Amino acid sequence: MNLPNQITMARLILAVLFFVLISQFKVRDPDAWILDVCLIIFIVACVTDWLDGYLARRTNQVTALGRVLDPFVDKVLVCGAFVFFAGAGFVDAAGHNVTAVAPWMVVVIVGRELLVTGLRGFSEAQGRPFAADVLGKIKTITQMVTASVIMLCVAHAPLGEPRSLLAGAGEVLLWLTIVITSCSGLNYLYKARNVLLDRHD
Repeated sequence: MNLPNQITMARLILAVLFFVLISQFKVRDPDAWILDVCLIIFIVACVTDWLDGYLARRTNQVTALGRVLDPFVDKVLVCGAFVFFAGAGFVDAAGHNVTAVAPWMVVVIVGRELLVTGLRGFSEAQGRPFAADVLGKIKTITQMVTASVIMLCVAHAPLGEPRSLLAGAGEVLLWLTIVITSCSGLNYLYKARNVLLDRHD
């Protein structure tokens, strides 16, 4: 349990705290400060995602535990955020979800993560490395930025307000996230085709 892995574990604790707080938010009786605190916790957690990887590489402390734990915590944090966004806490009195996150979008995000995790495990079990690529990293950054903007929008410029430029940006980012997440999943599926087909060329 070296320093990078300790930072990763701290991010998991931050994720749990984030979930506890965001579960208290109700858009029908909104307390903007809850989302503000959630946003701060989320951003700090995202920064630690970069920090633990940087320290592990810089100090040559990359471990098997870190390779498994780091992406796992990332998935818990990001997928959990979007699950809450699609939940009842963000549905207003008119039955409209103010985050614009639909259940099927959450299925796409979570499904992609499950797919890639399965492909990575299967590939490495066959003795073939399955490292993250550039598109996967772009996907993670996009998801984190989108989740942050959504919280900011709901707290201070609800997405349901058509005159809000910030809200418009939030919806654009949300759709961009879905597109990039889908493309990333398909890209990993294509990269794993030889393993899935048991080809060695």
